[in-house]
Amino acid sequence: MRVLMISKACVTASYRSKIAYLAENMDIGLVVPDHWANLSFEPDASDDRYPIYRRAIPFNGRNHFHWYPGLGEIMRKFRPDLLHVDEEHYSVVTGQAITVAQTLGVPSIFFTWQNIYKRYPWPFSAIEQRVFRGSSGAIAGNQESLEVLRRKGFQKPAVVIPQFGTDLSLFGPKEKTRIKAEWGIGEGTTVGYVGRLIEDKGLDELMAAMAPLLLPDPDLGLLFVGSGPYESVIAQWRKTRGVEQQVHLLPWVTSETMPDVMNLIDILVLPSRTTPRWKEQFGRVLTEAMACGDIVIGSDSGEIPHVIGDAGLVFPERDAEALKRAIISVVDNPDLQSTLRNRGFERVAAHFTQKVVADKTYRFYRQILEDVQR
Repeated sequence: MRVLMISKACVTASYRSKIAYLAENMDIGLVVPDHWANLSFEPDASDDRYPIYRRAIPFNGRNHFHWYPGLGEIMRKFRPDLLHVDEEHYSVVTGQAITVAQTLGVPSIFFTWQNIYKRYPWPFSAIEQRVFRGSSGAIAGNQESLEVLRRKGFQKPAVVIPQFGTDLSLFGPKEKTRIKAEWGIGEGTTVGYVGRLIEDKGLDELMAAMAPLLLPDPDLGLLFVGSGPYESVIAQWRKTRGVEQQVHLLPWVTSETMPDVMNLIDILVLPSRTTPRWKEQFGRVLTEAMACGDIVIGSDSGEIPHVIGDAGLVFPERDAEALKRAIISVVDNPDLQSTLRNRGFERVAAHFTQKVVADKTYRFYRQILEDVQR
């Protein structure tokens, strides 16, 4: 079996470990940009296990607008049995890739995170219908994404598999005291948030929940890791509250550094808010945190409760008081901490590793090819 995957996300080295696992059982090739927006292609030791076609692309960094010059030439050279377009069904690149695949007689599948039903303007509506007609199947990143596909009339084979898993060779528990000392973070309990610093992520709720807890407890800290417009809001908030020694703000880090960052944190909070245009599609920081032995607390937005399961705490989105109670219940209960840490690691190992995701993806490839050959 020969599969060619197209994925802009795979400029990140840790994401490509899924490709390396797939390469153990099949011939796979990867088409990827030479960079994506401000993210450079990150080399990895496993890159020589399969061919990688790095290309400069038009509209680089513009989701749903970019495409790959010379894609037909790449496909003729690699000669795949199946094309996996790791992009949304309404994206220009997906329309391009599936059209090229049809021309060459190659079956194809696409990937979707879109968990809100939306109608798109032309030309994206036309691209969506072309992709639905021309593809042989789909992978949905969460159950709601699959429901959206079905509501839109896509009745071909589809399966729910996260786009990427967590690589346990990178993410795992480390000696937190040492890591915190290296980064200048206090040795006490650190509540953390990792992600884009934007309003939709519920940062107001996190600050409101933590404000009454920080001053009475100098051993409690709060760490924000990321970038975005809320950086200035957080900086002003910690100054106004007089908690500058307890609240730390770090810029976004590379995938190689992220395991250390997750080990700075004891309790990771993902307080996302649902909006008319967006709700949490997965929350990979949750699985990375659980793999590192962190306790996770998340809002009930989108896929978060399904990722956490019984391995953490879930609170109603936009409810700062409920979030505060959840944080207190963890900080004040060592037995609960131990239980949730163990459950978290076990849940990631069973459902969310890169190998688990690769194995499920491989089985779906086989299903699609068997269906096409009937």
